[in-house]
Amino acid sequence: MSSFNVAKFGGTSVANFEAMSRCAVIIENNPNTKLVVSSACSGVTNLLVELANGVSDEQMRTELLQKLANIHDAILAELKDATETANEVYKILDTVTSLAEAASIQSSHKLTDHLVACGELISTHILAQLLRERGINAVRFDIRQVLRTDDNFGKAEPDVPQTAQLAEALLLPLCRDHVVVTQGFIGSDEHGNTTTLGRGGSDYSAALIAEAVKAEGLEIWTDVPGIYTTDPRIAEKAAPIAEISFSEASEMANFGAKILHPSTLVPALRHDIPVFVGSSKEPEKGGTWIRHQVQSSPLFRALALRCNQTMVTLRSDKMFHAYGFLAKVFEILAKHKVSVDLITTSEISVSLTLDQTDTSGGAPQLPIAAREELEQLCTVEIEQNLCLVALIGNNMSESRGYAKQVFGTLEDMNLRMICFGASPHNLCFLVHESVSRQAIQKLHKELFEA
Repeated sequence: MSSFNVAKFGGTSVANFEAMSRCAVIIENNPNTKLVVSSACSGVTNLLVELANGVSDEQMRTELLQKLANIHDAILAELKDATETANEVYKILDTVTSLAEAASIQSSHKLTDHLVACGELISTHILAQLLRERGINAVRFDIRQVLRTDDNFGKAEPDVPQTAQLAEALLLPLCRDHVVVTQGFIGSDEHGNTTTLGRGGSDYSAALIAEAVKAEGLEIWTDVPGIYTTDPRIAEKAAPIAEISFSEASEMANFGAKILHPSTLVPALRHDIPVFVGSSKEPEKGGTWIRHQVQSSPLFRALALRCNQTMVTLRSDKMFHAYGFLAKVFEILAKHKVSVDLITTSEISVSLTLDQTDTSGGAPQLPIAAREELEQLCTVEIEQNLCLVALIGNNMSESRGYAKQVFGTLEDMNLRMICFGASPHNLCFLVHESVSRQAIQKLHKELFEA
């Protein structure tokens, strides 16, 4: 299918009737958009996660369920003919009620995935009907029929070959005659159980779907007009970036730039699919193109901030001039499925940060069983309330003097776990969350505003 475009809309882009109507205009303005991937309406996933964690107080549970209903009722009330759509929505809300009651007794990762997936299942019913009422030949499709994953609930891994095979058989034929509206974030395992790709995984699933249907372009529509040199809410002089490489954008996503999920670009990079990031609120402002090759590669491209960091420090005299200590540490972490992000070492200690990959929210935790096993090997210290600051750029490890410029700007701050040299695209470190915004502001002024 020629000039096939996939458009993904985030939660704020489908927050209410007005927001969904703006999405419809974007779809109308690009005839090549044949596949639309939608998140849950803004705020819905947070409510579902709270219910999935188990709310034993019946009154509180009822209030949360009512909030969910109110969000969707407000949009349904704006539709011209919402009868059939409302019936579908309330079937899913009934399921939410039953699952929330079950979670109040005993929660599980499997139940959580089934519950939090309901946000996308609902929003796509409403968005498809809104598009039809505007004269667009839209049809809703349950992506769980196509996006196949393993059964690692909360952070499922996709089966790329099987997803491509199912997409060709079930999804592409629909796209030839319709605008297909489907869900981000969710999939299913081989037994038909609902899975999720982890918090923020709707961008990733959109890229997986774009890869599966061999799209020529992927649009990510959110609430900001593209990628900036840093979060404009932190540094008011942050500037938009018109074009950025896959490598730079991947580093930004990995180190906390919330505009993209860290895994989003992997499928796009595999098939060299250009990715556009723009604002559904202000599409006229343009956005950022992410491409394999870009015209300029500046030393400093952007700053990213990722909070809710957990640092684990392991100390043992046995490390000194010893073999196999780190291997044993990582064997224990792998055994307990603990994902490590950053790591620094000294002669008798190793510090590492834990990766946040599931849907639970908050700072990642070291499982009790993993800690007990590690304590048989060494002392274990855990610190939280930390944020990761990352400077993204090009050929940084080959450039002289830039580290002095960075650290000199932050000479009054206590920097932890400084990591640089391993990648030509980043320098990163931890600071206490109380000074994290100030660190970004100082660095942005020095490196990007001078």
